[in-house]
Amino acid sequence: MLDNITDTPIIDSGDNDPVMINLDNTLNKAIVLGNGESRHWVETYAYSNWHQDIPTWGCNAIYRDMYVDNLVSVDYAMQQEIYQNSLCQDTMQLHFANWSIIPAEVTDMMFMGYDIPEEFIHKTKRNGNHTEQCVVSGKDPGKIQESIELAMKANPNLEPKDLKMKMEKDIGVWITYLRENDDVKPIDYPRDWSAGTTSLHLACQAEPKEVYMLGFDLSSYDEPINNIYKGTDNYLSSDAKGFSTVNWLNQMQTVFTEFKDITFYWVDPIHRKGEVTDVNYNNVRHLTKAGFCDIFNIH
Repeated sequence: MLDNITDTPIIDSGDNDPVMINLDNTLNKAIVLGNGESRHWVETYAYSNWHQDIPTWGCNAIYRDMYVDNLVSVDYAMQQEIYQNSLCQDTMQLHFANWSIIPAEVTDMMFMGYDIPEEFIHKTKRNGNHTEQCVVSGKDPGKIQESIELAMKANPNLEPKDLKMKMEKDIGVWITYLRENDDVKPIDYPRDWSAGTTSLHLACQAEPKEVYMLGFDLSSYDEPINNIYKGTDNYLSSDAKGFSTVNWLNQMQTVFTEFKDITFYWVDPIHRKGEVTDVNYNNVRHLTKAGFCDIFNIH
């Protein structure tokens, strides 16, 4: 089939020879979108131009700007925000971490003896199409100060104000009542990963031949946080510092190793100073925005 393809895109594969990308059989491809700032341009093009047969994966607030086939969230507050959006429920497959369903009546018994201030209790509204089941998640506000103090002792080099802001994110109890047609897929594995790398792993579980990664930017604690949605609801403020990417890189490299038969195309990432920018795996390539647009006929 490749003999019939003209102007096949060629990409820089680092130390390897140039690689010709197989444009045939779109069902063997997947697109995974992180929320790094290098993805800003995608919002204009993605929905109307990508081939409908290519599954797309995104995470958290990406639904505010564009459609994806699979929407992944590992954060309590974002899960509740997404779940209350009927468009997400009706058009996307939702994948949530720690999505354990219990009878709604159990919630009253769960909090007996706890004096949780009302501002820390986040409940969805119950209306006619809800069941008598719910999901309860959250952080105990009574223990957060102790956790902050322990974290500061373990990481004396971190700025106290920034650490406190990050650890207090999503504090409280999040009670989400389920709709009758609830079809959220609980994430069995991986657990305790970031939303972006979780999306990447889930996309690979379907065993595509090629995975295209957009918005997967490395950051640094010495730089402002790199996220398209910073400063918006259920996200850290725009003046928050970035994160160390050690765990994030470890998770990505676990994916690259586990799915060694998949070729990953890392599209135009933004790498912060001092961070590792090259991953030494034969199945990982770097691809420019222009190269990506050529492959998927985006103009």
